[in-house]
Amino acid sequence: MPLEIIGAGFGRTGTNSLRLALEHLGFGPCHHMFEVRDKPELLPDWEAAARGERVDWDQVFRGYRSQVDWPGARYWRELARHFPAAKVILSVRDPDAWFDSVQATIAPFVAARGSHASPHVNAIAEMSYRTVVAQIFDDRMSERAHATRVFREHIGEVQSEIAADRLLTFDLRDGWRPLCDFLEVAMPEIPFPRTNSSKEFVDQEWKQAQAQAAPT
Repeated sequence: MPLEIIGAGFGRTGTNSLRLALEHLGFGPCHHMFEVRDKPELLPDWEAAARGERVDWDQVFRGYRSQVDWPGARYWRELARHFPAAKVILSVRDPDAWFDSVQATIAPFVAARGSHASPHVNAIAEMSYRTVVAQIFDDRMSERAHATRVFREHIGEVQSEIAADRLLTFDLRDGWRPLCDFLEVAMPEIPFPRTNSSKEFVDQEWKQAQAQAAPT
């Protein structure tokens, strides 16, 4: 089952809410960083990709109908080529609000690599450092001007390289309608998902680390 939807948006652009929305619309399972967190067997492929090694994208996304968030979004060009029939969703938000969210969540999580309670969480943090902080932001993710410039440039690159009829630039504040119109599905009657605030991110990562570190 090839991917039907490729999420090209950076992490902290509402990707978990988008994941829940896609799964509700029938495009699940959806691959997200939380999948790597909860399924350690998925991590080695992403570690290999972070090292620049070739990976089998069909194998990486076996069983998934959609993908959002990092680490997958780091490879949006490769995925768009490998899955030419897949539609692309570029989740966006205000660049400064995005930067503030990253600094409250992803940045400290990655910076703490090596000190998390769980070896698996430490390995995710190391992979995220290589994939995101080093490769996308040139080790300058904590610099507002640089990081927001990379964020804006990324949006422009996706919009210029992906055909307009294949791409949805999506601000989650717009809710169901643009997403459902793009995917040609009926609009649900439930509210659009709103989840994974900065506080929820920190709490979830801490709880996950503690759970995996607990003796069995």
